[in-house]
Amino acid sequence: MSSASPTTDVLLVGAGIMSATLASLLNQLNPNLSIHLVEQLSDIALESSDAWNNAGTGHAAYCELNYTTQNPSGTVEIERALGINAAFEVSLTYWASLVEKGLLQAPESFIQATPHYSFVWGKDNVAFLRERFIKMKLHHLFSNMQFSDDIEQLREWLPLIMQDREISEPIAATRVRYGTDVNFGALTRQLLTPLTNNNVVTAHFNSHVTDLTKQSDGSWQASIKNDQGTQTINTQFVFLGAGGGALKLLQKAGVKEAQGYGGFPVSGQWLVCENQAIVKQHNAKVYGKAAIGAPPMSVPHLDTRLIDGKTALLFGPFAGFTTKFLKAGSYFDLVKSIQTDNLKSMLGVARHNWDLTQYLIKEATQGHTDRMDSLRNFMPSAKDEDWTLKHAGKRVQIIKPDAEKGGKLEFGTEIVSTEDGSLAGLLGASPGASVSVPAMLDVIAKCFKDASYQDKLKALIPHDATTLIKDKAALQTIRSKNLSTLKLDQTT
Repeated sequence: MSSASPTTDVLLVGAGIMSATLASLLNQLNPNLSIHLVEQLSDIALESSDAWNNAGTGHAAYCELNYTTQNPSGTVEIERALGINAAFEVSLTYWASLVEKGLLQAPESFIQATPHYSFVWGKDNVAFLRERFIKMKLHHLFSNMQFSDDIEQLREWLPLIMQDREISEPIAATRVRYGTDVNFGALTRQLLTPLTNNNVVTAHFNSHVTDLTKQSDGSWQASIKNDQGTQTINTQFVFLGAGGGALKLLQKAGVKEAQGYGGFPVSGQWLVCENQAIVKQHNAKVYGKAAIGAPPMSVPHLDTRLIDGKTALLFGPFAGFTTKFLKAGSYFDLVKSIQTDNLKSMLGVARHNWDLTQYLIKEATQGHTDRMDSLRNFMPSAKDEDWTLKHAGKRVQIIKPDAEKGGKLEFGTEIVSTEDGSLAGLLGASPGASVSVPAMLDVIAKCFKDASYQDKLKALIPHDATTLIKDKAALQTIRSKNLSTLKLDQTT
């Protein structure tokens, strides 16, 4: 970085999937925009977007039971599932358009067709899954979902999970054959690398933003520190896509819209099997029900993953208590995030979520035998020697002010933007990367008022999530094209 203070139209903080998506979209809309990117690590997608640091599930609510809640009356609510499914379809639409234009590589380089299953056991859980299936299948977004409680059918669908299983209680599963496994690290690199190589995006690695100051003309001055010292960049717009680091930067910028917000960090670990004799018996992402008190990111699942050309099975994630907001962060992150304006929110969450804290501490202190016992609930034939432990990424759940409890813990993804649209930041976790495209479309709608952008976006992405929820014909047309273009149309 030169000693002079460059001026740029857009400053992106964090080289993950969100910044990459926003850079790609903005370049499609206006190739003349100058864009700078600041990343504290040495390359693209080394934190939460890295394939080993996330589940790789294209979150479409096909298998994730935490996206559908059951009321005391037994009724299953599917509204959140509808929104997540349609949002993921929007992401698929944009990726498919870039594949067609040659701006992404062959789809199999970043996305794989991997059937999505929900699998449960026990009378009450089976009743819940059946009710969920009946309600979801009535909507066109989920019309191809299948349900079975037939033992032979389940053995055909899930041979590894059914192997050595004692059938002493009811079991059932649902299936959607065109689920996906996404390598978000590979996708992020494919989106960003051509832009940095062609000087569309000026990237500053091994650098981090230490301060953000609003200027009298409405622009921002960012102080950036690296091995050469501290320098500044002046910019008209700032996007904070720094994962767990976004909250700290929102606080440094003094964004009033983020006042009262805090963060609750959660760590994760995977059990990994690379024994190909076992791996070849399972081609699916299979999600179960979370333990009582567990956060949504720790819903147990047994996944096929293709990472760097090698197929493996992952089970987990096992959540744990942490004070770091990033995998490469500091153990003081949590303490430093507590400020006068969010102290009440943080204390409220601590007081009303003690069961969650106890659960995370218990998870963090588990040994290999305990984790293998959890795996054997899913896969009875699992042997200790075939599985090793690997650390996943950190996730920071959103804490917001709440009149009743002081603060509430929210699980999801949220955009926080200034009233004048000069700065936006992304907070939260799951569904995260899967909804990167609609999330960044939201940023563009709030922060970029050029009327011509909307016409160009319509050509790239004909329908938004709301339309896909309401319009069966539009959904069928878009989904058929996406499945074909991205090579996800499995017929068996």
